[in-house]
Amino acid sequence: MEIALEKAKQNKLFYVVTNGIIYDPSTQKCLILQRSKRETAHPGLWGVVGGKLEWGDLENNPPSRMNHDIPNWEGLLEQQLYRETKEESGLEVGEPKFLLTTVYLRPDGIPVAMIKFGLKYLSGEVVIQEDMEDFAWVDKEEVKEYETIGGIAEEVSRTIELYK
Repeated sequence: MEIALEKAKQNKLFYVVTNGIIYDPSTQKCLILQRSKRETAHPGLWGVVGGKLEWGDLENNPPSRMNHDIPNWEGLLEQQLYRETKEESGLEVGEPKFLLTTVYLRPDGIPVAMIKFGLKYLSGEVVIQEDMEDFAWVDKEEVKEYETIGGIAEEVSRTIELYK
């Protein structure tokens, strides 16, 4: 497989990011994480798990089907989000439910297309990676006590309602 950035239209390039709001049905709370103060976007604010789709996600996974002569990777964004969730929180999750999309421009000028999902906690203990400062399990009222990235409080509330 060959990924050809030189053939891409420069004005059509975006990071593709997935975010997940993890819901624990036993406590009816969602996980939020405090971002490192060294992050380019939203340093030190509270957010949720997520990350960027990488070329390796294509190169290291066989296509799920061929659409004539074009390889397709069905469910790849969800798989990428599961991987990021495990890396950032140590948790196993499943049952993704679509929440919303957001497009934004990072402070370094890179455009981002973000797809957000609710995720159901399945197993594991929270172990945050080095570039996270802290974590908390919150309900729709408790999340308002944290300095979060815009929209997180509403997404926590919506995720809790989706899984109830």
